[in-house]
Amino acid sequence: MLRLDCVRSIYPELEKCLVVTIMGAVAAELQSLGHRPNFFYLQHAMGLASSTGLGLALSLPQQKVVVLDGDGSVLMNLGGLSTMARYQPKNLVHIIFDNESLLSVGGFPTATATGADLEKVARASGIESTSTAKTCEDFTKQAKKAISGNQLACIVAKVEASGPSKFVTDLPLLENRFQFRRYIQSLNEG
Repeated sequence: MLRLDCVRSIYPELEKCLVVTIMGAVAAELQSLGHRPNFFYLQHAMGLASSTGLGLALSLPQQKVVVLDGDGSVLMNLGGLSTMARYQPKNLVHIIFDNESLLSVGGFPTATATGADLEKVARASGIESTSTAKTCEDFTKQAKKAISGNQLACIVAKVEASGPSKFVTDLPLLENRFQFRRYIQSLNEG
């Protein structure tokens, strides 16, 4: 299963969500489908997408927040799972694309390549709604249910270790930050 196909399958559902992505392939593939001002590409902060999403979910409880993360990033910040479980924000969906590698920095294998199970780690951390998808159809069904739901959810999507041929973007990272902030401000005004 390809990550890009998964992201494409839920792209319409992301229109009214705050979306935080981790660096590299996830961000590049989401942006390739069409940038929106509610997308925040968290570059140069590996491991912190879940923490950023949690902060947004807690401070904006009426707004759905979707985090598009990677296995390498989650493994760098396993404490993020237990912190999410502690606060149980009902408006947060954490999607982990597990390709069993650090694809964006050279393709080195992660611990999931040798047996670590991120769904089980999330559940053991206290997140009740967890699932693993191995087909795009399963992923789409699980993600749409979580996005429309009212419960903290963690979905692990087992994807191939492939990505875009280049990670070049025409959106300056600083402008992305300003644009995302303006989008959040417009939510409070409306």
